[in-house]
Amino acid sequence: MTRVRRFLMMLGLISLVALPGVAMAQTSDASQEPATDDGTYSENEILEEARGFFGATTEGLAEIIEKAFEDNGRPNAYIVGEEASGAIGVGVRYGEGTLNSKLHGTRKIYWQGPSIGWDLGGNASRVFTLVYDLPSSEAIFQRFPGVEGSFYFIAGLGVNYQRAAGITLAPIRTGVGLRAGANVGYLHYTKESSWIPF
Repeated sequence: MTRVRRFLMMLGLISLVALPGVAMAQTSDASQEPATDDGTYSENEILEEARGFFGATTEGLAEIIEKAFEDNGRPNAYIVGEEASGAIGVGVRYGEGTLNSKLHGTRKIYWQGPSIGWDLGGNASRVFTLVYDLPSSEAIFQRFPGVEGSFYFIAGLGVNYQRAAGITLAPIRTGVGLRAGANVGYLHYTKESSWIPF
């Protein structure tokens, strides 16, 4: 038997031993979400960030994020922050937080806007906003009207969509902030805080 044949036989034996391990590795990798370098966030990444922000035991969080991903796909930025709102027939909302993006880094952001409320009083809440198709961090600084009929409520959390200039925002609020969550109005995102809601 020549050395070439022996070498080929050895390669065959080695491959028989090694292939099951390779197949197992490929199977385990297939269960994970494919990695992308386009600057977007996977559903698992967003869920982990949102759980850390709202609290790991927030009921309904996975379902509300799944709904947002089904409707809009993968976001390329998100905002974490706090807001206060109040209404006497006509409502106002003020918030501040941080815009986070893999491609554009982080920066402080403020928002304010009018809305139609349906009760008296005010409240404060935490807000986790998914941002879709944001071309640059500067593009967030504009008015975003609410999308009519886009309000979804699941287990104490609500999400509604806002759109402007090809950018979609999906603010997720806890139950305490849902009073004007499905508002008729807009939010104006700005670089500086302002008491003028328009």
